[in-house]
Amino acid sequence: MARKRTKRRTHAGANNPATAAAVNGHANAKDPKSMVIRIGAGEVGTSISQLATDVRRVMEPGTASRLKERKGNRLRDYVTMCGPLGVTHLLLFSRSETGNTNMRLAIAPRGPTFHFRVEKYSLAKDIMKAQRRPLGGGKEYITPPLLVMNNFTTPNSDATSKVPRHLESLTTTAFQSLFPPINPQTTPLKSIRRILLLNREQSGEEDGSFIINFRHYAITTKTVGISKPLKRLNAAEKLLKTKKGGKGGLPNLGNLQDISEFMIGGANGDGYMTDGTSGSEADTDAEVEILETGPRKVLSMKAKATALAKEEEDEEASKNDNVERRAVKLVELGPRMRLRMTKVEEGICTGKVLWHEYLQKSKSEIKEMEQRWEQRRKEKEARKKQQKENVDKKKKEKQANRRTRAAAGHKPTAGDDDDDDEMDVDYDSDYDDGFDSEGLEGDAEEQVNAKMEKDGMWEDEEEEIADGKSAKKRAHKV
Repeated sequence: MARKRTKRRTHAGANNPATAAAVNGHANAKDPKSMVIRIGAGEVGTSISQLATDVRRVMEPGTASRLKERKGNRLRDYVTMCGPLGVTHLLLFSRSETGNTNMRLAIAPRGPTFHFRVEKYSLAKDIMKAQRRPLGGGKEYITPPLLVMNNFTTPNSDATSKVPRHLESLTTTAFQSLFPPINPQTTPLKSIRRILLLNREQSGEEDGSFIINFRHYAITTKTVGISKPLKRLNAAEKLLKTKKGGKGGLPNLGNLQDISEFMIGGANGDGYMTDGTSGSEADTDAEVEILETGPRKVLSMKAKATALAKEEEDEEASKNDNVERRAVKLVELGPRMRLRMTKVEEGICTGKVLWHEYLQKSKSEIKEMEQRWEQRRKEKEARKKQQKENVDKKKKEKQANRRTRAAAGHKPTAGDDDDDDEMDVDYDSDYDDGFDSEGLEGDAEEQVNAKMEKDGMWEDEEEEIADGKSAKKRAHKV
């Protein structure tokens, strides 16, 4: 008789991959998402491009890992897509004309923006080459890292300090919002596989600098207190239970008479060897006690009451049965960066300066700046209002022309709808005059157009265009 088919993909008992919520313990749609972007992708160079790739690995899984920038993309293109894609943070890497590497952390969609100068950096591949046993890419990147921040606030700072207290709090909140929060009661320990360390360097009161050291580590653990042969047997047992299990991981006992000889290190072994008695120092950072977790059988109410009474009797005897000691070691993954904060401004690269490392303004200068920004805001609102009135006026003229042509018996053309779509575009954008496609101030095309207009070259082109249109109309009539 034929064997009955068992569905293993869509039915109960299927070995389907775990969901993000099961792996992370906290993954949901509200988790922060980021984009790491190279402003001026064709001009930053290969090192900055690789640094941006390494930072994307750090920000996984909540980042656009395969983002491809184009030379024609501007900052406003990415800002426009932040809303539909649910992006909350932008990390912008660029290179100035003097060769300085800069990183900007912008919180979408309203800012603020933190400007950093990357004084020193090391790529992930350079760190791996310097390590004796580098850790390859595995399951560490399926969960977000644990964020550890140190010295971000100083006890003696206040509102009048060179680095004011509200700036320290704002910077702390901005970096904390890069990753989803962790609930100690519900987050499984196995989901915490990486650590992102941000350490602020101590500076004097008169220095006024804000320098952050960026480090990225992987967390590795191993059991301590048992012998190395026993560890090999334990690893071999786990290997046999897997689907790809084989005899390749089993120890060779062919020349031994008994398993006890293997445990003491051979026929003439030195005895039962552990990490503490082997004579070699344990290469670990710390040792912790972890409560072993495993599947539990669902019990009835009566069985639960019986088990609870038994647990109370044997509580002291079985106190440490499920506790094991594990050695914890941090392996650096990279990259490394030394970030120096230079400026904080409102909005996304287009607002007033809230703090500057080198420029200190008096109260009168601050008041004057506030008035200037208020004047800019009013001018912008008036400009938008005028643009809207112009668009409405053109729409009314278009509709009147259509009715006139329809009354005369002319059929509507395909270009009429395209003209309406072009008029709906708001050309007064905050990001038009900040950065061009190369990430530099100003736009070369606008400068060329302004020069041509100043020299009177546009008049000749306008006449040529007018002549061309009239020639086309005459040809069309013929």
